[in-house]
Amino acid sequence: MVGRVSRPPEHPGLPSEVEAVVELPRGTLVKRRANGTVDFVSPLPCPYNYGSIPGLEGGDGDAQDALVLGPRLARGARVRLPVRAVVGFVDAGRIDDKLVLSSRPLTAVDRRAIALFFDAYALFKRALNGVRGEAGPTCSEGLRVTG
Repeated sequence: MVGRVSRPPEHPGLPSEVEAVVELPRGTLVKRRANGTVDFVSPLPCPYNYGSIPGLEGGDGDAQDALVLGPRLARGARVRLPVRAVVGFVDAGRIDDKLVLSSRPLTAVDRRAIALFFDAYALFKRALNGVRGEAGPTCSEGLRVTG
């Protein structure tokens, strides 16, 4: 872990189930911003569907980020699933946690794979933030299972 960020209490009042909108289908290489412009091109395909929770604000002020486990879903797909875990994540000094959604409880393999993915993602984002001149720590703070 690199640096420390002062955190508020861990997700008070987090709903047990939420509706997510898929922005990046599983296997995607190109991450786009909300306005459709390219944010970055990943060196590896994302192993999860990635999206956000409309109406639920994340620590960075944007819609709360979410990982949707399971088969590849189409961009724009809406799914309502239980929140199974929270990945503590800090991006350039801003809290940017990710909710993990799944139709089934997480296995030990799921938990380890998600933790490893975000450890690697933090390294990539730290380098990208350096190129972009964004200061502050970027790190994964681990996975907390919620259900």
